[in-house]
Amino acid sequence: MHISELDYDLPSELIAQEPARPRDSSRLLVLDRASGHIEHACFRDLIQYLQSDDVVVLNDTRVIRARLRGRRQPGGGKAEILLLAQHSESDWEALVTPGRRMPPGRRIVFGDGSLCAEILERTPGGGRLLRFSSAGDLSTEIGHAGEMPTPPYIHRPIDQDEDYQTVYASAPGASAAPTAGLHFSPAILDAVRTRVSAVLTITLHVGLGTFRPIHTERVEDHDMHAESYSISQDAADTISQAVAGGKRIVAVGTSTARALEAASTEDGVISGEAATKLFILPGYDFRIVGALLTNFHLPRSTLLALIYAFAGRDNVVRAYRDAIDQKYRFLSFGDAMFIT
Repeated sequence: MHISELDYDLPSELIAQEPARPRDSSRLLVLDRASGHIEHACFRDLIQYLQSDDVVVLNDTRVIRARLRGRRQPGGGKAEILLLAQHSESDWEALVTPGRRMPPGRRIVFGDGSLCAEILERTPGGGRLLRFSSAGDLSTEIGHAGEMPTPPYIHRPIDQDEDYQTVYASAPGASAAPTAGLHFSPAILDAVRTRVSAVLTITLHVGLGTFRPIHTERVEDHDMHAESYSISQDAADTISQAVAGGKRIVAVGTSTARALEAASTEDGVISGEAATKLFILPGYDFRIVGALLTNFHLPRSTLLALIYAFAGRDNVVRAYRDAIDQKYRFLSFGDAMFIT
């Protein structure tokens, strides 16, 4: 697949800079992937597109305050850290700026000096492995020193941290939000629970690699980022029984879809914790996911490739063209798309 097939012209004015208020007032484009039929609705209308025997699966990851600004020691120059993945209680993989001035052995001090980090080594992806130490509880100190890591295309600070969290976020560890879930209010979530057979949560900690564009001409040559996920035994059993019974699994977000497909077997899904580099491209045979709630994604992105794989490129191209014509809001704080 050539990278040009994932390209489209996204007007900058359609990139949402703040969430819809209230969050469930966002628009909803509904695409029937079998017929190609498109409908326009409000997110509050989602309930009418769900079936009574559906199993809805949410990603309950919680975004941490992953952006830290500090001072290099020695020298005192500015340093910025973006946490990507926790390797142990004190060790984190991170992106660092300015990278050329962050060799192994360099120390970074944050705030009043009660939190500091030492760079241990470079990582294969161009980041760094850091070891943190603090005067108090380490996770608390990182939370106090950090800021919410909104995507690079959002150019204004968010009003409050919860704007970039789902209402069901409970498992800290993500450096980006599972944005399809941002549309849910407590009331809509309660309505979904009364409508469908089951609402389950799994965890996939979304990393910043989800925003990394594909730079290879041949899409298949892209080095897919790894993300860790966890599926409980109860969730795995319910999903597997639903699949065996012909019930539809509704994945809320591409991160949920990726975790479910990564854990899939011929008999359903397996429980446990793992990391996945699964790259879903057109031609992929979805074993678990039967419907997908998602946002509108960046051109030349792995997320758009996944949407092509699920709905078909021609359907998605038409739907995106329609959404642009209808002035839908795009990307993390933008409107939603339900693919059935």
